[in-house]
Amino acid sequence: MRTTIDVNGEPRELDVDPRVTLLDALREHLGLTGSKKGCDHGQCGACTVLVNGVRVNSCLSLAVMHDGDEVTTIEGVGMPDRLHPLQKAFLEEDAFQCGYCTPGQICSALGMLQEVEANWPSQETADLTGKVALTDAEIRERMSGNICRCSAYPQIVAAIRSYAGEQA
Repeated sequence: MRTTIDVNGEPRELDVDPRVTLLDALREHLGLTGSKKGCDHGQCGACTVLVNGVRVNSCLSLAVMHDGDEVTTIEGVGMPDRLHPLQKAFLEEDAFQCGYCTPGQICSALGMLQEVEANWPSQETADLTGKVALTDAEIRERMSGNICRCSAYPQIVAAIRSYAGEQA
């Protein structure tokens, strides 16, 4: 099935079986291996990408569902020669050990911060009438769908807080 997806700002035409996940299309058909296949059940978040600015577990989404959508992978966030400020914050805060979950963590954090900016509440949001306060508990709740087996959670929260503070 022919599908055109705007990936990292570039229209990419794919001819894929309708059962191919977005993750497999990115990795196997487009050679974008930054997004990782962890659990393949949407439980770990290693495959998180942004679709039209919203974070999505790409292992649970079919590529053909995204015809005409804008998909941002970690490669579109930044590369070693042009790191995004959040990637720099992850380095400065030592917010990774093995690095396997890091691309999904970063994409998820960018989507999560857009949710906060849009004032979307989470389970942790205490005041539903005011602006969402980006507390450590709020960050942890919103990032709970991204697992880090190395347990770098305090550093991940610190990196997100550092980046969010620079944006304020």
